[in-house]
Amino acid sequence: MQTTGFIEAHGLWSDEQSRLARELAARLPSEGLRLVRLAWSDSHGYSRAKALTVPAFLEALRTGYNINVATTTLDSANARVFSSFTRGGGMGVEEMTGSPNLVIVPDPKTFRILPWAPGIGWVLCDEYFPSGAPFPFSTRQLLRRQLEALQARGQDLIVGLEVEWYLTRLDESTLDDAQVALPGVKGRPPRTRAVEPGYSYHSESNLDLMQPVLSELVDTYQRLGLPLRSVENEWGPGQVECTFSARPALAAADDMVLFRTATRQVCRRLGYLASFMCRPALRGFFSSGWHLHQSLIDLPSGRNLFAAEPGTPPGAALSALGTAYLGGLLGHAAAATVFTTPTVNGYRRFRPNSLAPDRAGWGYDNRGAMIRVVGRGGDPATRLENRVGEPAANPYLYFASQVICGLDGIDRGADPGPPDDAPYAAPRPALPRDLGEALQLLERDTLMREAMGGTFIDYYLQLKRSEYGRFQRHIQDEQIAPDAEEITAWEQNEYFDFF
Repeated sequence: MQTTGFIEAHGLWSDEQSRLARELAARLPSEGLRLVRLAWSDSHGYSRAKALTVPAFLEALRTGYNINVATTTLDSANARVFSSFTRGGGMGVEEMTGSPNLVIVPDPKTFRILPWAPGIGWVLCDEYFPSGAPFPFSTRQLLRRQLEALQARGQDLIVGLEVEWYLTRLDESTLDDAQVALPGVKGRPPRTRAVEPGYSYHSESNLDLMQPVLSELVDTYQRLGLPLRSVENEWGPGQVECTFSARPALAAADDMVLFRTATRQVCRRLGYLASFMCRPALRGFFSSGWHLHQSLIDLPSGRNLFAAEPGTPPGAALSALGTAYLGGLLGHAAAATVFTTPTVNGYRRFRPNSLAPDRAGWGYDNRGAMIRVVGRGGDPATRLENRVGEPAANPYLYFASQVICGLDGIDRGADPGPPDDAPYAAPRPALPRDLGEALQLLERDTLMREAMGGTFIDYYLQLKRSEYGRFQRHIQDEQIAPDAEEITAWEQNEYFDFF
């Protein structure tokens, strides 16, 4: 008689997930799959994976699968940050002592067959301790907790993705010694060339230069079930923007992980490199952003809770709840920036008159403001577009920060003040100048610590300070001025081929 598996013993699946798992177990043996990748997002939002045979995967649908906790302890250059072999693993968590195993549990709702990799399945997983306790550094579970708090109010977060990234052509086909990394030292990324001249906004001819690759990507997105709406060439050479239909927040975050994974892997197989680094150190390259469209809905009815009543004047397009949520986003914008803009490179976007914000303000349909309010009275598509994010952000942390800030605004009845007609001159609090300042602001913010837990905040601060510290040592060694505008070689090595 079969014993109770880890997943059932700890009640880790909903009825729907259990049903989907049974359906997978019934059909996979005849699908012709060779392997299934069990993927999970690390703290950077980077996809990690183990590949299992189909029988091993079917067993994992009952028992989960063991992985080493090590990916949680590494910064963006895979430098070990924490003292894993001391009591508490250097994180103050008893279960982290000695770099132990975790159990990853597949979420059957996320299962896909990868179009670009014949015979390969893919599924996202959640991490747990062997005791069945949720892993405190799982960012997917952190977002889920924030959404559960929101759903307890009878509400849910709906998110639309608008993501910019770069397509470049690989200019070398083999790795040399300079490209081989060491722990804590990234190798040189591959050399690339621009795929189109750039700076001809929405040029159809330049778009067509990229069309063969973009057509492969669109086919991939559609076969994966990603809700793609549009693809366009943006401002810089090879800069692409993809937009996706609005979805419930957890599904949208999962989509973002799969979107970046699919884009990078398909492009690499075609001889191209796709990068979600904010501003690569390449001639003429412009900063990329990730604009997050968000609204709250009433769960029983599906009604948009941000939309004002029909007939409301344009100066009052948001409901009282939407206005307070907006006030919360602005009030905690500086502390949340670590989650929306988590890299050294991302802070180079925050410049006046750059189509990116430099302060925490808002406006109606104004692309210079941090929060752009889209919609008019009674419009069911009314939403807030947060323009502060970079495309390398961890989607689970990005979305979680929005829920935390927005709900605090609702609970306090926060007033965002009047809209800014001239957002780059408005008397609003400045956004952090660099990652170091953003980390200091997060450390002092009691709301984030209370909502995410002190254990996670202390962990994340230490993780990101390792990254920032390595950058500081680089600019000191190279005698680079801290406020220099030129993108450093360190940033290019650290981020261009990692994100």
